[in-house]
Amino acid sequence: MALTKVGKEGITGISNASSANAVTIDSNGNVGVGATSPAGPNGIALTVNATTNPRLRLTSDNTGTGTGDGSGVFLNNSDMYLSNEESAPMIFRTSASERMRIDSSGNILIGDTTVDKSALSSGSGLTFNSSGQIIAALSASNGHYINRTNYSSGTYNNMVFMIDGSTKGTISCNGSSTAYNTSSDYRLKENVVEMSDATTRLKQLKPARFNFIADADTTVDGFLAHEVQSVVPEAISGTHNEVDDDGNAVMQGIDQSKLVPLLVKTIQELEARITALENA
Repeated sequence: MALTKVGKEGITGISNASSANAVTIDSNGNVGVGATSPAGPNGIALTVNATTNPRLRLTSDNTGTGTGDGSGVFLNNSDMYLSNEESAPMIFRTSASERMRIDSSGNILIGDTTVDKSALSSGSGLTFNSSGQIIAALSASNGHYINRTNYSSGTYNNMVFMIDGSTKGTISCNGSSTAYNTSSDYRLKENVVEMSDATTRLKQLKPARFNFIADADTTVDGFLAHEVQSVVPEAISGTHNEVDDDGNAVMQGIDQSKLVPLLVKTIQELEARITALENA
């Protein structure tokens, strides 16, 4: 390796073994690796050039001592890569504090350092799990905002829920309201028969007043999920007294909108009986 020229213009060439300029430093301190004119647009101070796939590699005593590891910036054709080749996270900081990281499994964590749902009880942050799961936690503030701009008229889906690529439900909005929609088109259904004896089934439901253990000061109207399950099973998710592999309770849930068909049919049956009595 040899210096080609040193002068007021800077070190205009550091030659490699083949006498080609390997490094150029101009008078403004711009450094070119494989580039004889390193000063680019907007005052670029370092230019790395190669015929194919130029790389800027960072190593230390602890990382980057073998082939293909360390960290670096490189081009693959026209694609730009910012890469940590080690089994370790890539961390992004502002104001000397970590703001985001991509861990070695490809999970994106914002305001958090580990993929841990237990942090939802007290912490805050946002995780995009590489498996497709999103974990979000925040304190004393509104949650997700979904805003449609430049609205003039019509109804649009703000969220679409799918199974295996097929739409099963949506949340849609227009200029005045929001609708929570589940699939109901007649072309999706078969074996359609009219409901009968709804009044008898309705009388098996046991509406109750209660409070949730986590909110002892608030009394509400509702149902116990397992009591509804035998009457309108499609309204209930989960299994009565279910536990997971660690013995933790897996709680049942209820979709009370699934009770509406039973309520409507019961009203129709009552109206028919009232009409019969009035005409007797």
